[in-house]
Amino acid sequence: MPYEPLHHKYRPKSFAELVGQEAIATTLVNAIRTTKIAPAYLFTGPRGTGKTSSARILAKSLNCLKSDKPTAEPCGVCDVCQGITKGYSLDVIEIDAASNTGVDNIRELIEKAQFAPVQCRYKVYVVDECHMLSTQAFNALLKTLEEPPKHVVFVLATTDPQRVLPTIISRCQRFDFRRIQIEAMVKHLNAIAWKESIDISEAAVTLVAQISQGGLRDAESLLDQLALLSGQVTPERVWDLVGSVSERDLLALLSAIAQDNPETILDCSRHILDRGREPLTILQNLANLYRDLLIAKTAPNRQDLIACTPQTWAALVELAQNLHISTILAGQQHLRTAEIQIKNTTQPRLWLEVTLLGLLPSASIQSAATVVVPKVNIPAPQNNHHPSPLLTETAAPPPSNPQPISPPPHTAPLNQSPVQPVTAEVIPANPQPVSPAPPVQKPEPVAAEATPETAQPDLTEIWQQVLSNIQLLPRRALLGQMCHLIEFNGNSARVGVKPAWYDKVKSDLTMIAGAFQQTVNRNVEVSLEKATAATASPPKKEPSTNNSNGVHKPSLPQKNNHHPAATPQAFTPPPVPAPPPVTPPPVKPEYSTNGNGTAHIQSPPQPTENSSEEWEEVTRAAQHLAQFFDGQIVRFADDGSDLSGSITPSDWVEEVEVDD
Repeated sequence: MPYEPLHHKYRPKSFAELVGQEAIATTLVNAIRTTKIAPAYLFTGPRGTGKTSSARILAKSLNCLKSDKPTAEPCGVCDVCQGITKGYSLDVIEIDAASNTGVDNIRELIEKAQFAPVQCRYKVYVVDECHMLSTQAFNALLKTLEEPPKHVVFVLATTDPQRVLPTIISRCQRFDFRRIQIEAMVKHLNAIAWKESIDISEAAVTLVAQISQGGLRDAESLLDQLALLSGQVTPERVWDLVGSVSERDLLALLSAIAQDNPETILDCSRHILDRGREPLTILQNLANLYRDLLIAKTAPNRQDLIACTPQTWAALVELAQNLHISTILAGQQHLRTAEIQIKNTTQPRLWLEVTLLGLLPSASIQSAATVVVPKVNIPAPQNNHHPSPLLTETAAPPPSNPQPISPPPHTAPLNQSPVQPVTAEVIPANPQPVSPAPPVQKPEPVAAEATPETAQPDLTEIWQQVLSNIQLLPRRALLGQMCHLIEFNGNSARVGVKPAWYDKVKSDLTMIAGAFQQTVNRNVEVSLEKATAATASPPKKEPSTNNSNGVHKPSLPQKNNHHPAATPQAFTPPPVPAPPPVTPPPVKPEYSTNGNGTAHIQSPPQPTENSSEEWEEVTRAAQHLAQFFDGQIVRFADDGSDLSGSITPSDWVEEVEVDD
């Protein structure tokens, strides 16, 4: 007698023998008993869950000769039942849709369906893997499915219902076959093992049911393979046969990871690889174990949520107590990312070991550690107002302005002794003579008693940052030339303006306040004052270059003028320097252009003193404008006005040649 595989030998012959699909079996039995037979059925579900077997049982129930009408309990011995079981019945036709995908095959089926059955009551067409049919074949079948002949029943079976046309699904009664539960599968496999005299342990049977993942046919095929082994079948022999990593090896690997022992991890991985396991298989099995470990950590009383032996579950619960939930989640993420690398690499063993070492708790801590970089921000408002508060290093969130404030090179935090190098402009409150032997000395704190010369670089730096937040370039240049920051304490700012431009700048007060708000990320009250000799900012020397035409052309002012950091050295009280002469900064004149590429520059009103210096300022501003447009100065026209006399805004006009 030829050998018959177990999944053929123990195929269910009635709905009562259908394993794990009680709801579907009950529905079909009631439909047969009440003779409410639908013209078309759609059986969907994973492989090996009983779809094709249920279609054959339905065909036997409709056509069994032992009864004069459809019966829910076919005999299985009559000619019709035997013909359906062995596949030679003329009225029950099974079609493989993968081999009959075209519309011509379906048209032929429809034509044959018009004929009456030869021996049976119903002609049953079983279309297996119906999702393989083409769209044209589905459309050709639509009308027949909706109104078939009275003696025809269609049964469509598929593992991928998403690929079936919705118009086909709407014309069928749909039954979703679920994966078979482990308890029902273990009971069925034990019954087969007892009938076939297979020596297999209970743990091995449970493991077979877990590996099959709800597919009874896969479980019966694996049991058929294990029956060929001599002696008792144990879980270790099951793992060896299927090529997966045993739970014991995975637990040993996970324990080495939890103990932060890289040497043991390498030994365990090498042991598993030497037994013939693929690196990708090891990684996937370990990812499944991490999922089980997470459940053991969060729900130690829910063993039913995972598929493992009681011994493995107890070990997982004990191991989960020593791991934090964030460590488990980070390990899952690490394995998910490494799976793509191992799939595409030419050195899977190497990258497997690298991935396993990356799961160590120490590796996770090192990767999570970040280098804290101090951020420089404007200090919070203080109750005591200083002439010029210094910038402090804080961890406050950055302002909305995309350009962060750069830290001044020689400023000290508040409430700390300034250890940065002190320039020649610093006048300490109480200078103490210091011996040159020590490399660095700590002078008395001078932050609260800083002189205007000390605070001036800080205010200049802040003012440059404020100017960078003004979008209009002409207004930015004008404010940079005509204004300077006198005092700023975090809540309010005093801005000095040249007297001749006070009324003009007063209209830009809202724009200046908005620029302060973008710089310090809070509202600042801005007040304008007419600059005097005591509050005027020191002049700035700008390097100049010559263009190709030989015209002297100064370089454009930079957006942020940072002072170079001084070399650290021993502190020595410097002599008090003489105050620098007060010279107003260059004036940025307003300009307009015509259509022929010439820019007419309207000179602003100037004071009546020091006319030569004023003329130099106007010249420098014109050169700035020419360089901005990549042009050159053609001529100056003063319209015969005397510089020593009264100057009005319409007196001076310069022409600048602009490259279009």
